Amino acid sequence: MTQAPDIQALSGQSMNLTEHNIEQLKQFFPNVFTEGKIDFEALKSELGEFTETDNERYQFTWNGKEQAKRIATTPTLGTLRPAPEESVNWDTTENMYIEGDNLEVLKLLQKSYFGKVKMIYIDPPYNTGKDFVYKDDFKDNLANYQRLTGQKDKEGNPLTTNTDSSGRYHSNWLNMMYPRLKLARNLLKDDGVIFISIDDNEVHNLRKVCDEIFGEGNFVANGTWARKRGKDNSAKYFSRNHEYFICYARNLNNLSFGRLEMPAQTRKAYTNRDNDPRGDHRLQGIWARGTQGGSQYSYKSKSGDFFEERLWLVGQTTMKALDDDDRLVFVGDKVYKKLYLSEYKGDIPETIWDDASNAANAADEIKEMFNFQVFDTVKPIPYLIKMLKIGNLNNKDIILDFFSGSATSAHAVMQLNTEDSGNRKFIMVQIPEPTLEKSEARKSGYKTIPEIGKERIRRASKKIKEEHPNTQADLGFKVFKLDTSNIKKWQPNLEELETDLLSAVDNILPDRTSQDLLFEVLIKYGLPLTLPIEQISIQNNGQTYQAWNVANNALIACFDENLTTDAVQAIAALSTPENPVLRVVFRDTSFQNDITKTNAIQRLKQAGIEDVLSI
Repeated sequence: MTQAPDIQALSGQSMNLTEHNIEQLKQFFPNVFTEGKIDFEALKSELGEFTETDNERYQFTWNGKEQAKRIATTPTLGTLRPAPEESVNWDTTENMYIEGDNLEVLKLLQKSYFGKVKMIYIDPPYNTGKDFVYKDDFKDNLANYQRLTGQKDKEGNPLTTNTDSSGRYHSNWLNMMYPRLKLARNLLKDDGVIFISIDDNEVHNLRKVCDEIFGEGNFVANGTWARKRGKDNSAKYFSRNHEYFICYARNLNNLSFGRLEMPAQTRKAYTNRDNDPRGDHRLQGIWARGTQGGSQYSYKSKSGDFFEERLWLVGQTTMKALDDDDRLVFVGDKVYKKLYLSEYKGDIPETIWDDASNAANAADEIKEMFNFQVFDTVKPIPYLIKMLKIGNLNNKDIILDFFSGSATSAHAVMQLNTEDSGNRKFIMVQIPEPTLEKSEARKSGYKTIPEIGKERIRRASKKIKEEHPNTQADLGFKVFKLDTSNIKKWQPNLEELETDLLSAVDNILPDRTSQDLLFEVLIKYGLPLTLPIEQISIQNNGQTYQAWNVANNALIACFDENLTTDAVQAIAALSTPENPVLRVVFRDTSFQNDITKTNAIQRLKQAGIEDVLSI
């Protein structure tokens, strides 16, 4: 069927990051573009002294780095297919669990979640020699993923153990991490933050690659987490009791960190022995000690106490202001100021975490839920909750975890929301890595890691609801699965081109539903996947057509065939001055002929709907 000239065709590709970067460059340096091309000499001139001219310079490189960069900017033609039957509270939840290769998923999320994620936490493979490291395919990574998950054939096994005998042991790991971190950075809000768990094997390389992707100036901290309960006396040299977490901001100038609760021991120091109407307080000495330095002067208090010249930790003006406000306490030749509990702004995070539970407790947590050790490298819930508090997530802020494993992050979000009446949202992403053949997980029926993760969220949701029956927390999640596009023309088979052309009259794969099509439209349009969606019926001359209303007229999608002009008029009637329809999407084959299609578009335009697309 010939496409009517007035209708737009929705692009099958994910967000083109190269084009996006070029457009951003145009905003900053429009003069370096000549006939649509970049004049690099002009760009160097604009950058002036910040350009490097020497051949020898500090840089971080490895085998495969350039290809890793290209992979990050190569669009994907995949989609995310909804799985309501595996979800909890499908119609109302704003949480997501996505099963698929996180590289392809991150590409698909670019339009819908670009600059919308407040916090990212990942616990990637540590590259210990036993971890699985996914090897990407520059030519067709989606097909590579299908081979991995057994959707096509058993040839090749791109998910392999990266042994330390490999000549490119560190390079393989960096080639996996680089494009994923590059894409992840795009999703962070301008005040967003990323936390990454790691150990000694790759912490040095991770710091360098993050310096390059996020910028050295956006480094926040390199912390240690005490992961073991006690000493390992069987260790050869040292008992390794800690792992690391590194933290980078999207833009350090805009980062607003959260504070933690006051430690119980600190709270004991706040009392009110003198019945100060301003409440509990503690005393802090304000004379200088040792090499602290300070301001040197003598001081006479308003009550007549005189203190000989010495070094003070506050200036003379501040000293008088504190005295006038009755905040000073004099004990002999010592002067203290009052710190009030009501003015406490929270405990600043430290870089050594010995209070965020440990690996043994994490094992106990998941063992209690499943009645056996279903997952070996789980992180404890308090560890994630501490990060969530520091990340300072507010109402409906999103946390993304694209190496989600057993889904501790999701569990922590639901638990913290229950505890403080928060409304944080999560997006979990996990490749369907198979469980080990002889593992207890496989014996219990869990064939892949996502099966464990999804079941953990279900059990955690049920447990939280039982313990807190009045909670208003979002305890559900929508499940999506990575797959090839629903639309044939976006995935042509060059070896069977003639057959493809003959079948193009019906350009939708036979096993795909209208709900599959709807979510592909949302992805390609760049709309969030958790918007409220209502399935509606369009009645016309005894004929009923099914349509989808997304976010109360933000988008109307109808993928039925044999639409009449009157049926389209019924869709147009949904748009009112008070609540206009913003965009409408049909199938290419929705109309009997081009005349009907052209008339339909005119009806929609008369109703003020200019944005009309077809797939």
